[in-house]
Amino acid sequence: MASHSFDIVVIGAGPGGYVAAIRASQLGLKVAIVERENLGGICLNWGCIPTKAMLRSAEVYHLMHRAKEFGLAATGISFDLPAVVARSRGVAKQLSGGIGHLMKKHKVTVFMGTATIPAKGRVAVKTDKGDEDLVAKSIILATGARARELPGLEADGDLVWAYRDALVAKRMPKRLLVIGSGAIGIEFASFFNTLGADTTVVEVMDRILPVEDAEIAAFAKKSFVKQGMKILEKAAVKKLDRRPGQGVTAHIEQDGKVTTQEFDTVISAVGIVGNTEGLGLEALGVKIDRTHVVTDEYCRTGVEGLYAIGDIAGAPWLAHKASHEGVMVAELIAGGHPHPIKPGSIAGCTYCQPQIASVGLTEAKAKEAGHEIRVGRFPFIGNGKAIALGEAEGMIKTIFDAKTGELLGAHMIGAEVTELIQGYVIGRTLETTEAELMETVFPHPTLSEMMHESVLDAYGRALHI
Repeated sequence: MASHSFDIVVIGAGPGGYVAAIRASQLGLKVAIVERENLGGICLNWGCIPTKAMLRSAEVYHLMHRAKEFGLAATGISFDLPAVVARSRGVAKQLSGGIGHLMKKHKVTVFMGTATIPAKGRVAVKTDKGDEDLVAKSIILATGARARELPGLEADGDLVWAYRDALVAKRMPKRLLVIGSGAIGIEFASFFNTLGADTTVVEVMDRILPVEDAEIAAFAKKSFVKQGMKILEKAAVKKLDRRPGQGVTAHIEQDGKVTTQEFDTVISAVGIVGNTEGLGLEALGVKIDRTHVVTDEYCRTGVEGLYAIGDIAGAPWLAHKASHEGVMVAELIAGGHPHPIKPGSIAGCTYCQPQIASVGLTEAKAKEAGHEIRVGRFPFIGNGKAIALGEAEGMIKTIFDAKTGELLGAHMIGAEVTELIQGYVIGRTLETTEAELMETVFPHPTLSEMMHESVLDAYGRALHI
């Protein structure tokens, strides 16, 4: 068995792992990264990126149907699902190849194989070519997560799909059931519904998009229903009767009654579980709570020299959180003094139609935390750019502490809000108050002006409503 010595070994080459490896290398450390499947991890290959490519196809298809509104003509509009899937896979492949290039550029040694940690400071890698033994002062766990499977609702790749099956859809669903209305469920529901699937979403909580502000979730529900989706809240899929080649009978419980409905395809999107198994973590004394590694604010596991970042370290399960943690841990190992990540300053984005984006506290959570609040709202219909774009559906909501003027949270729904949210994220990082936001001159005509107006509205000063 070949033995190699490094300053850091990173296990997992997703957006947390590969970024940690790059930053550590920039800081002059000798780095290795171990990946058992694809460079770029789930995000680049089976998550964030390929889903956005597919959703873009659905958005263009939707716009083509609206051609007449814009003084244009488009006839015989149709889609080719295999071609949509092929474009999405091509985008993922291009980016995954780019990570390989970045690893070479930053002199990070890549081991393609499965890692275990037989002892502190040691990583054993099983590769196609044999076993490798890596020795390192520090090990960063970035093994990510996978789809949660509920008993009886497991994906089979044929009638019941997990997100991976949906990304390489072999057929266009006619009657689609989506179980779970978090970001993943809603994005797939939005994609297939836009392409014409008769779509039903079942959510066990009392509303869809349960982590979002209640007002934004209600706005989204109204919009989805208008688009033809059926939304069942406070409902649970108790059982699926599968008939290969024919379809699925779903037993759905709502208000204490169980009814059955027929579908040809089911997508299960009921959360994720951390990839903690088979690494040897328990023997090392690592604490695991509900499939996630317990860490402190600096991603330290409590075992000397062992860190955990990204999805394996718990919520929020977002690629950008993983990347930022990767940078923080690399700097910490190199002797720096980085700031810990503040979960409340990490934005969440959902790329359904209309898009949803948020950062910080919801109105309910702000009140729960004891804040006296001021809330501002501004509708897309009051914005010139939104009307010119033909995207007048949406709103921006801001929440401030009434005493201090601190921006507690911002919540948006509408066209391109996933790009707009960053303005408020920077505001929170700079610990801005309403005064600075009011004094900022936003360019005209832009959608971003609504952010200004929403702040003004919280203080009774909105100009265009």
